[in-house]
Amino acid sequence: MSERAMTRLAVPPNGQTPLAITVRTGSAEGSTLISAYDGALQQAGVADFNLVTLSSVIPPIARVTRDHRTLEGGHGDRLTCVQAVAYADHPGEHVWAGLGWVTDSAGKGLFVEHTGGSRVTVEEQIRLSLADMVARRSGDYGDLQTALATAHCTSRPVCALALAAFRVEGWESA
Repeated sequence: MSERAMTRLAVPPNGQTPLAITVRTGSAEGSTLISAYDGALQQAGVADFNLVTLSSVIPPIARVTRDHRTLEGGHGDRLTCVQAVAYADHPGEHVWAGLGWVTDSAGKGLFVEHTGGSRVTVEEQIRLSLADMVARRSGDYGDLQTALATAHCTSRPVCALALAAFRVEGWESA
């Protein structure tokens, strides 16, 4: 996939600073489902934030890229995000978590999040959801992009995570 297909840069109106949305994935195991989730957050570089989950709309001042580096911010800061989280705690169980998105040339777009027991199922759900959502809106959305994570439970609980990080905010701005 070309870099152009992965990232559609927006030109924000009125000189606004673009909103950099980073898409990340992670998977981990732990003693509990919650500790496996924490490990997946760690792998995705967002473990020390309080997550504020958003719905699926990408604002027109956004640009979406992929990144696995640790996101900058203070311990306990708020991170607005869209996330797909899948858990497994039965040996032999496989889980998948995925995000899909489309954007137009202005940067506006849509995210969807799905989980399931196979890559094919998650990719199909992403494709079908976005096809319906795009059909209900006007605009010329680009190619479908996806980010997927998987985890396989062998003995301990596991978590697969796909997350789109929108913005980090400290509590002083609350």
